[in-house]
Amino acid sequence: MNAIKAIRKHMERNPGAPSSRALARLVAALAEEKSYPLAELYAMDYDTFELAMELLRDWRLDRYYAARLKLFDFAQSTVIAEAGAVEGAAAERPRPGLSTDRA
Repeated sequence: MNAIKAIRKHMERNPGAPSSRALARLVAALAEEKSYPLAELYAMDYDTFELAMELLRDWRLDRYYAARLKLFDFAQSTVIAEAGAVEGAAAERPRPGLSTDRA
């Protein structure tokens, strides 16, 4: 089970628990790219701490793949732009033996 599902289930089973509130703050901090106090991680019980670590691992992996996709998109758009520039330059060059001038 992935971390997000496990955390959601934990929060549904323990809606008012301090661990649920701490996990909710961690999820919000990651989503909003804000800071999160490490002391809250250390205050968690072991099972909740493991959920938090699993969430951090998944989040980091997702960010890695998102960065890779952005790089691939950028590289692909660069190649397409270069190909378009080359095609445009080739279309502008006169072809030998073909004259458009009529005398």
